[in-house]
Amino acid sequence: MNLNRRHFLGLLGASTGALLLNSCTSSENILPSAGKTLTVAPNPEDNLTVSPTASPTEISAATQGAIQLPALPYAYEALEPHIDAATMRFHHDKHHATYVKNLNAALEKHPKLKNISVEQMVRNLSSVPEDIRNVVRNNGGGHINHAMFWRIMKPNGGGEPTGAIAPAIQENFGSFANFKKRFNEEGSKRFGSGWVWLVREQNGKLAVVSTANQDSPLAAGKYPIMGNDVWEHAYYLKYQNRRADYLDAWWNVLNWDEINQRFADAVKFKY
Repeated sequence: MNLNRRHFLGLLGASTGALLLNSCTSSENILPSAGKTLTVAPNPEDNLTVSPTASPTEISAATQGAIQLPALPYAYEALEPHIDAATMRFHHDKHHATYVKNLNAALEKHPKLKNISVEQMVRNLSSVPEDIRNVVRNNGGGHINHAMFWRIMKPNGGGEPTGAIAPAIQENFGSFANFKKRFNEEGSKRFGSGWVWLVREQNGKLAVVSTANQDSPLAAGKYPIMGNDVWEHAYYLKYQNRRADYLDAWWNVLNWDEINQRFADAVKFKY
């Protein structure tokens, strides 16, 4: 059987995606709750639709239930050459769609939770019924993390930060170069799968942190302003084991307008 390069990468991506997806709900660790009720604004992205180029099966799975898969705000190939179309297709239509599917299945067991935002559940994991707590932690976290991720990137993005986030970075890190170096270092040293984040802490300071798996900084009382996915499914088809190259390339697709909006939301956030 003859395989061209595109067909081979597609098969490789499907196999990689299947292996990684099986681990999404396997974690047995439970984050400590903040121990208090927090005010949460509804997430407008919960009502967005799946990418129209996904398969019918994927569309069906992702559009049933209280939580829906947000559409990509650009074409699969729009972030090339920094992030390739094959990765975007698998990452969005397979991985993110599976988080949404698993989360909706969990909520069917406790329908009253459908009236609570995913952010609220992730922030107060101890209030989530124990039988679905890890599912919400992993798949709820995966959903809100990726909903943010797609929107803080754009074609022809990157460059120096603009808007209010620029002086905030200068104040907290000394310079954009220092911040970028710190961010990449934190992402590089995250063992295994996880995320690297710029967060606003309760004292108003900005900090660079990383989390394991799909854990959200919200669970630790930190507001995620921007974050990069360092799971292998986010970069392996193009960069293989060169995570550092992926981290460097990612700065070329940042959407500083969206990041500034999230920074403004962080300032108004009620811990």
